[in-house]
Amino acid sequence: MTEGNFVDYVKMYVSSGNGGKGSAHLHREKYVAKGGPDGGDGGRGGHVIVRGNANLWTLLHLKFKKHIKAGHGEHGSSARSTGADGEDAFIDVPLGTVVRDTETNHIIFEITKDGEEKILAEGGKGGLGNWHFKTATNQTPRYAQPGIPMQEHYVTMELKVLADVGLVGFPNAGKSTLLSVLTSAKPKIADYEFTTLKPNLGIVKHHEFQTFVMADIPGIIEGAAEGKGLGHYFLRHIERNSILLFLIPADAKNIQKQYHILLDELRRYNPEMLDKERVVAISKCDMLDNELQEELAQELNKELPIPYLFISSVAQQGLTQLKNTLWKMLNN
Repeated sequence: MTEGNFVDYVKMYVSSGNGGKGSAHLHREKYVAKGGPDGGDGGRGGHVIVRGNANLWTLLHLKFKKHIKAGHGEHGSSARSTGADGEDAFIDVPLGTVVRDTETNHIIFEITKDGEEKILAEGGKGGLGNWHFKTATNQTPRYAQPGIPMQEHYVTMELKVLADVGLVGFPNAGKSTLLSVLTSAKPKIADYEFTTLKPNLGIVKHHEFQTFVMADIPGIIEGAAEGKGLGHYFLRHIERNSILLFLIPADAKNIQKQYHILLDELRRYNPEMLDKERVVAISKCDMLDNELQEELAQELNKELPIPYLFISSVAQQGLTQLKNTLWKMLNN
């Protein structure tokens, strides 16, 4: 799927179905002049149901579908016949979708499992027919209940990418190049900042029948937590990743400073991100000779508080060690 077809944010209007009216019918036959009440119940209105689908990874199919309406319940009829229930409306979404109330921004629920179903708008209950109201003192009730009206909501759906490993780094740090080397993904790669504007997913093959999912998140800039650049648009995709792989180029002026700036943006956006396991990959290490790499390693041993390793996507250096490290972290 091309980058332009990746949609992770949609707004829509949803409405359930009205409940059907109960019937106030009185039984009449040729030889039964006063057969009494036999009005049936109204049918339930259709629900609007959100359903998780592991085969989807974008909200593209909902981009131009702004109104979702379920069917109305049928009215009750004679002979105690219950009206048919309204048809439910299903909205299939990728795993990791968060559904919010557009007006209050309150999270209604999240979908994280394949086949998981949650009712977004409940259909109105059907009204009771008049035979329910027959009593010893009122044997011919000529009234029935109306159906309960529909529910309607304006909702916002946000997709937070589900992946085992999320790549975190400044623009043009080499994240897309690393993803293209480790997986079969074909992200856009160029020598300018913000080449990647949408998350890209790839499956990393470790050993036989062992795989994990890696996500290339668009680059973060300082101030992203306050909305600078595309801000939260990028950061929300990192929330679902099990491990954060910080990618910092070897030619950075200060590797430790870059790491702490990135970490601080994550903390300000959501402090719970600091609970995730982290590892630093120093990319473009083919630019360093052995002596420079040793000097840099001595500095990092003193100042970097988490594990790190040197890699080069272009020269294919350190990639096996990187995959082994990530696999061990995922399976601890």
